Amino acid sequence: MLCCVNPDCQKPLNPDKNNYCHSCRAELIPLLGGRYRPTQVLSDEGGFGRTYLAEDVHKLNECCVVKQFAPKLQGTGPLTKAIELFKQEASRLQELAEHPQIPTLLAYFEQNGYLFLVQQFIDGKNLLKEWERRGNYSETEIRELLLDLLPVLKFIHVRGVIHRDIKPQNIIRRQSDGRLVLIDFGASKQLTVTVQTKMGTVIGSHGYTALEQMQDGKAYPASDLFSLGATCFHLLTGVRPSQLWVQQGYSWVGSWRQYLISPGKDGVSVSIELGEVLDKLLQLDIQKRYESADEVIADLTPGLSPLPSLPVTVLTSTFASTPGNKRPFSLRLNNTLKSQLLLISSISVLGLAGVWYFQTRPHTMSEYSPSNSPPTSLPISLPSKSDFLPKAFKGHSSDVNSVAFSPDGTTLGSASDDKTIKLWNLARGEEIHTLEGHSNWIWTVAFSPDSKTLASGSADKTIKLWNVETGKLVRTLEGNTDGVTSVAFSPDGKTLASGTASKDIRIKLWNVKTGKLIRTLEGHTDGVPSVAFSPDGKTLASGSWDKTIKLWNLNTGKEIRTLKGNAESILSVAFAPDGVTLASGSKDKTIKLWNLNTGKEIRTLKGHKDKVNSVAFLPSGTQNGLTLVSGSSDKTIKLWNPLTGKEIRTLDTGSGYIYAIAISPDGETIAGGGSGENILKIWQPIH
Repeated sequence: MLCCVNPDCQKPLNPDKNNYCHSCRAELIPLLGGRYRPTQVLSDEGGFGRTYLAEDVHKLNECCVVKQFAPKLQGTGPLTKAIELFKQEASRLQELAEHPQIPTLLAYFEQNGYLFLVQQFIDGKNLLKEWERRGNYSETEIRELLLDLLPVLKFIHVRGVIHRDIKPQNIIRRQSDGRLVLIDFGASKQLTVTVQTKMGTVIGSHGYTALEQMQDGKAYPASDLFSLGATCFHLLTGVRPSQLWVQQGYSWVGSWRQYLISPGKDGVSVSIELGEVLDKLLQLDIQKRYESADEVIADLTPGLSPLPSLPVTVLTSTFASTPGNKRPFSLRLNNTLKSQLLLISSISVLGLAGVWYFQTRPHTMSEYSPSNSPPTSLPISLPSKSDFLPKAFKGHSSDVNSVAFSPDGTTLGSASDDKTIKLWNLARGEEIHTLEGHSNWIWTVAFSPDSKTLASGSADKTIKLWNVETGKLVRTLEGNTDGVTSVAFSPDGKTLASGTASKDIRIKLWNVKTGKLIRTLEGHTDGVPSVAFSPDGKTLASGSWDKTIKLWNLNTGKEIRTLKGNAESILSVAFAPDGVTLASGSKDKTIKLWNLNTGKEIRTLKGHKDKVNSVAFLPSGTQNGLTLVSGSSDKTIKLWNPLTGKEIRTLDTGSGYIYAIAISPDGETIAGGGSGENILKIWQPIH
C-alpha cells in the first residue's frame, strides 16, 4: 500500500497502482525525497502534518520513520522562514542522535510544499502499549526506568534542548537490547507553534505537561522532569494523568498516593525514598521541583557521584517469564551495576556514521586451514575501547554505501548516496579527491590490483572507471537496465565483474582495458548485491537477493554450483585467503562459512541482531592471523574466529547502521561505511 501525504486526507491508504488518492484525489508521491516510500500513518498532528512508516528503497526497503510538517502559510516569506527553522531543528536532532537512545536522523528535505524529517525506525513497543499488555510496574521497574532515561535527559538538556512531550507513548523499549529510547522531539510541533500560530498553542500533552509549560508556553529541564514523574505515576498506578487533568486539573499531583493499589497479590506500593523522589518530580512550583537530572539521580542513588557529561548506562535484560508472573518482561540490575551504574561513561568507539577506521595493535593467530583443529583458546588480544582516540573529519553529506582500500594501503575510497566518491590519504587523514559524474546514488567501489584505477557502480545504471592519481574519469561502462550494486576486479586486474539490481539480474564481466563486455552470467532470479573473485582468479562467487550464492567457472562462464541455506537475501560474500572457504552475510542476521570443494556449509555464525550487510577476511600473512569481520544494521562491527565460529569482540559504532566494511592490506585497519552524521572518524591506539 502507498500513503497519500495530504495531511487532511481522511483515508490516506491507497493501492500501489493508484496515481491519485482514491479519497482526496491528491496526486500520490511514490517516493519522498526520491527514496522513502510511505506505507502507513503512525500518528496524525491534526492537519499540520503526519508521521509515516516508510520503506527506504535504497536500503532493501529498510523501515524508517518519516515526519511531515505541513505549514499552511501564505507567501514566500513565511515559507522561507519555516524552512529555515526546519533546518535548524533538523540540525539539532542530528546532534542529539549521537546518543544511542535517541533515533538517528537520516535525512530532511522539502517537497511539494511540505517539510520532511526521516529518522531511524526503532523496533519495539512504546511503554503505553507495554503497560496495556502487562499491567502496572513495580517500584524496582520504575527505578530502572528512571536510571535508564535520566542520563538521556541530561544529555539533551546539556545541549540546550527540552523534549517538551515526555509520556509513555514517546518512550520505546528497543527489542534488540531492552534499552529505553526517547522519540518524538517535536520538531514539527515546535515549528507549528513558531510559524503557524505564534501564540496560544502549547507543545505537550495534558496531564503530563508541567504548569509553566502549559500556562506560559515556556519549558525548562525541570519541565521535562515533571513529565517524567507523571509518566512514572501512570505506569506505577495505571491511572492516566490526562484523565485526572480533565477531571481536576493539577490538583491530583498533591495526592497522587491515593491512586496506589493497596499492597497485596496484585498491589503496588512504593518506598519512602521513591515516594519522595516522585513528590519532588511532581511539584507544581518549578522552584520546588528538581532542576536537573543529576539531582534526581543523586536522590535515587545516595552516596554516588553525579553523572559524567556523556553517560551510557548499562542494564541487564531479562525476557523470560515465570509461571504466574504477571509481568513477562522486566529489566533487572545486578548488585555491581546497582552500585556503579551511574558512574559508567564512554564515547562510542566507532562514532556515529559515514566512514570510520581504526588501527589495532599487532596480534598473532594460527593461519586457517580446513584440516586444522580449532584451538582451545583464542591467541588474540584486541585493545579495549579506551585504547582508541577518535578523530573526526568532514565527509559525505549522505549515507556511505561502500568503502575500499587501495592494495598499496595508501588510499581509502568511499561511495555515498550524495552521488560522490571520495578518496582519502590514510597517512594524513585528508581528502585527496571528490569524484563527481554519477547522476544517482553510488552503491559500490573497488580498486584495481595496481591501485591506479577505481571502479564505481551506481543506481544510474552505469559503471565508471577513474584515475586514482588525477581523480579524472577514464571511461563509462553502459548497458545495464538497472542500478549496479556490486563491482570487483580480478586478481590480474584485467577483468571487472559487476552485479545489478532486480530488473537486470545478470552478472557481467568487462574487459578493463577496452571497456568492452566479455561475457554475461545468468542464473540468479533476483538482484546481485555482491560479487567476489577467488584468490587464484578462476572462480567468481555471487550473492543474491534470491537467497542463494552461485559459483562460476570464469574460463567457461558456466555455473559450478549453487549454495543454499539462508532464510533471507544474501547481502555480501568474501573469499578466505585459502580460496577454499567462502563467507556470506545475510538479511537473516547470520554469517555462513562454506566449503567450496564440497558446497557444504561449515558453520553458521550468530550474534548480530539485524541484517549482516558486509563481510571480509583479514588478508593472508598479516600479523593478526585469519579473522573474519562483519558489519551489520545492528550498528556493530564484529570480529570472529573462523576456526571456532566464536565472536572475538564487538565494536559498537554508535547510532548509525553499518552498510559496508573493508580491511587494509596489512590487516591493521578496518573501515566502515554507514548512516548517521556521515563524517570520517579515525581511531588510533594510544602508545
